[in-house]
Amino acid sequence: MENEVKRLEVQKIATNGEIKNLIYTIRGKQVMLDSDVAMLYHYETKNINKAMKRNIERFPEDFCFQLTKEELDKMWFQIGTTSKNNNLKYRSGKYLPYAYTEQGISMLAGVLKNNIAIQVGISIIRAFIEMRKFISSNAQVFERLTNVEYKLLEHDKKFDEIFDSLQKEENFKQKVFFQGQIYDAYSLIVKIIKRAKYKITIIDNYIDESILEMLSKKNKDVEVIILTSNKSNIINLDVKKFNEEYPSLKISKTNKFNDRFILIDNKELYHCGASIKDLGKKCFGINKIEDKEIINKFIA
Repeated sequence: MENEVKRLEVQKIATNGEIKNLIYTIRGKQVMLDSDVAMLYHYETKNINKAMKRNIERFPEDFCFQLTKEELDKMWFQIGTTSKNNNLKYRSGKYLPYAYTEQGISMLAGVLKNNIAIQVGISIIRAFIEMRKFISSNAQVFERLTNVEYKLLEHDKKFDEIFDSLQKEENFKQKVFFQGQIYDAYSLIVKIIKRAKYKITIIDNYIDESILEMLSKKNKDVEVIILTSNKSNIINLDVKKFNEEYPSLKISKTNKFNDRFILIDNKELYHCGASIKDLGKKCFGINKIEDKEIINKFIA
């Protein structure tokens, strides 16, 4: 009576499509995991693997193989996102499961010498055959889906580039800060400084040590040149300490400029309506100068 009940359970599983949902593709082969085979055969997983190992000569690698940690992680992700398998003891990662191919499952049914295993084995073989027919008849569809997926990935990369561009304020033209917006002004100047890949030129007659804090955020090995007047409140010791950690900074004294400018990599020029040391203390603006002729005059 017990065997008859099990036979009816097997027939139910074999006919409701669940077997096909337990077939995965690993190493280019269609396989079933040991825990799923054990469930269908009404055995414990360890027992079917013991039977396989006792008859190891009948199970070459194209019949049965053990998954690697990387393959297990990939299976974990696949099963977790598709919810195809509820028999997930192997997901703990405590041991690496075995995968049985169609030939391995057929051989296992013979080794176990169990009527239920033989009946289930036949159903599993039929499921493998149906899967192969389905894949073969829909090969072009799968190829098109792969191409679509590739194009979507390419579009995702382009969107990421656009979003990164926006986040880096690539399109920044001008900004007005009102009294009290000290952090906002500081943050924008730091972003401008971080844009430099090899050189920063700052023109400001009234700089102090606060500019050094901002320049400490620059990219590594970016050269900094500050053109300032004798009125600036920065000492040689401050410059020396800065260069020991964030080389290299050079300061030159000049009286040629009245306004304040930041030149990035000799190609991006920003005009500051207030001294950098006074950012946010009063209302002022920062503007990006697009005129290449003006930029070239600064470089010269």
